[in-house]
Amino acid sequence: MQLGIVGLGRMGGNIARRLMRAGHTTVVHDRNNDAVSTLVKEGSTGAHDLEALVKALDTPRAVWVMLPAGEPTEQTIQKLAELLEPGDAVIDGGNTFYKDDVRRAAALAERGLHYLDVGTSGGVWGLDRGYCMMIGGEKDAFERLEPLFKALAPGVGVIPRTQGREGEPGRAEHGYIHAGPPGAGHYVKMVHNGIEYGLMQAYAEGFDLLRSKGGEHLAPEHRFDLDMGEIAEVWRRGSVVSSWLLDLTADALAADPQLGHFSGAVGDSGEGRWTIDAAVEQAVPVPVLSSALFARFRSRQQQGTYGDKLLSAMRLGFGGHVEKPE
Repeated sequence: MQLGIVGLGRMGGNIARRLMRAGHTTVVHDRNNDAVSTLVKEGSTGAHDLEALVKALDTPRAVWVMLPAGEPTEQTIQKLAELLEPGDAVIDGGNTFYKDDVRRAAALAERGLHYLDVGTSGGVWGLDRGYCMMIGGEKDAFERLEPLFKALAPGVGVIPRTQGREGEPGRAEHGYIHAGPPGAGHYVKMVHNGIEYGLMQAYAEGFDLLRSKGGEHLAPEHRFDLDMGEIAEVWRRGSVVSSWLLDLTADALAADPQLGHFSGAVGDSGEGRWTIDAAVEQAVPVPVLSSALFARFRSRQQQGTYGDKLLSAMRLGFGGHVEKPE
């Protein structure tokens, strides 16, 4: 199949590459001409603007927008709506607020256009590991574009099957689902990211507690000189707290046990706030997720702790997020 891609940053460029590895073709556009030129050398067709991108695509077209949430995505989709034709589809693979998806889908439907919101997880590792995708939108549009999603997904791989699942592996076992109508994909991804905040905070606080056991504030007989890297490594092997986040923690501690390259000013990219807003709106208690978000706020207002530095290291590890102290 053919896909247009707008935005070739940390994930957009690798989405194009993974699709081309699977035999699909891509037409790409980005304000950074070097990013476009690099992908053209790898087999993509480059487009100098949105109009050129639309003209280069066969009908019915599909355009994946991979830009920061908010105005960059909003303006791009509005422009595409003016250029595309009935039957074409717009895919938003960024971290958009799900209520914006509902609004956009209704507006595009009036033009005869389809809209899919794709919550995409995988970060800078997606090219080789694949992307976990939570997809909202009309079922017919989803099924038409499913070969693209299947190519981007991790696939069944070597993960043991969940007890009770039998027969041919379904979409979820391949790493993607049709979550529901417009907005459902980004809603699921929003909660996913809220959970991510909580998991990361738990690791950060635990390792902070481990490290503090060697502190001079304790009596000498109560101090332990614990090796953070060794603890992270042993927990990766057979422990119930093993995870990809722990793998990234072990990598970071092996490279720099003191995490001296990080200030501990931990950013948040919006989804955590939206998760808490949704919890308030729906009257669902989420104390762990709320605490994790507030801890990030605190990290940017006070001197970062060792745990805060570990959070920054994890964010860099999976998403390429560089600290931007406020």
